[in-house]
Amino acid sequence: MIRVASASKWYGLVVGINRVSLTIEPGVTGLLGVNGAGKSTLLNLMGGLLRPSSGEVTLDGKPIFANPDALRSIGYCPSPDHFYEEMTGEGFVAFMGRLSGLSKTEALNLARRACSEVALGEERLKRIKKMSKGMRQKVKMAQALIHEPDVLLLDEPLNGMDPQSRAQTIAFIRKWGQEGKCVVVSSHVLHEVEAMTSRILLLHHGRVLASGEVPEVREAISSRPLKVFMRCARARELGAAIVSWPTVHSLAFGGEGKTVTVEVTDAGGFYASLGRFLAENDMGLEILNPLDDNLAAVFQYLVA
Repeated sequence: MIRVASASKWYGLVVGINRVSLTIEPGVTGLLGVNGAGKSTLLNLMGGLLRPSSGEVTLDGKPIFANPDALRSIGYCPSPDHFYEEMTGEGFVAFMGRLSGLSKTEALNLARRACSEVALGEERLKRIKKMSKGMRQKVKMAQALIHEPDVLLLDEPLNGMDPQSRAQTIAFIRKWGQEGKCVVVSSHVLHEVEAMTSRILLLHHGRVLASGEVPEVREAISSRPLKVFMRCARARELGAAIVSWPTVHSLAFGGEGKTVTVEVTDAGGFYASLGRFLAENDMGLEILNPLDDNLAAVFQYLVA
């Protein structure tokens, strides 16, 4: 478990993060924010690459910065490339394993396993300078895995990957979380984060705007009514019946009178009332779909 307690990081007069407090538990957490929000600063603090200007960052109760015992449990995949370009992918991963304290034989065996785990395949034997951006990303993930850490910090790991590699990597990340690793993934591609996890941490101007499961965060945005789309044979009758409910903010018909989009202020109350109503009245309901109960809508609402 990583705990950040009232941590701040300043770069001269520039604030990276400001009095951030949070807890990261096993599983996958999506770290979101626009450029300059503080994502990389937070990851660098969690990875022990930076010392907080104030507050503390701990792993299982022990400070991370300058603590070899804590650092052995952390694997870090940075966003920028930092390679020895003449090395092969496998050779670089093994080299990083040696720096983690592995013997030469252990490092080579675990490097092959780590490369296999990220589907690097025979590309691992290429020199890094001849690799595509997607392959280089996989090398960075493999070096983060080689010493079998309990914590994985992945800064924009999907950048430069083709669609197949992106799908593979999303599956890997989900698997690592299911295995009990504490995985933090920074990304600006919202639908890809949503494919990995529903647990999010949203940073904006160095502060935490929201954290938790996406539906919980959306429900907490009480100033924004939730839009619910319904298609049914008797849409106009349904609309006439529910328009006076206290949970209904507004509604609009579409689809030649066969669909109705409702804005509701209390999603739980609305669904409960709708369930009771439909149990007594056959409206021929075909589709019931919340339109903005998703990560993209939550992100837009919170940073607007």
